[in-house]
Amino acid sequence: MTKRSAVRGTGKGLRDEDYVALASFRLALRSFQSFSEEAARAAGLTAQQHQAILAIRGLAPSQGMSINDLAERLIVKPQSAVELADRLELAGLVNRSRASDDRRRVHLRLTPKAEEILADLSTAHLEQIRREAPHLIKLLAAMSK
Repeated sequence: MTKRSAVRGTGKGLRDEDYVALASFRLALRSFQSFSEEAARAAGLTAQQHQAILAIRGLAPSQGMSINDLAERLIVKPQSAVELADRLELAGLVNRSRASDDRRRVHLRLTPKAEEILADLSTAHLEQIRREAPHLIKLLAAMSK
């Protein structure tokens, strides 16, 4: 299925309850995103910086993450990921190192400062998810019928 066909559904067979569930789910996602953005700001990060350090820690904790992989994970262009990596390094949140097998490849690793900030943010996020889980589960169940 292409993006275009996924977006251009006919709507046949949809009930009022389907629209209510979709709208409610979208609101829940936006509410969580708003919470996340505010928590990042309170920790001195942009939302994108938070997403980046979470991606690096969650998906490549020991070996680090290449800039191309970071771009892929954040759904941004490689040049945008380079600029983000520059800002992360300037803020003391990541260190760059060259891959031993390919000197053109740069890996990003979190600094202790980033690890500490991320641990606090992740704790807050998990607490928020646990508070919202019953509501989200109910919405997902309604949409899967």
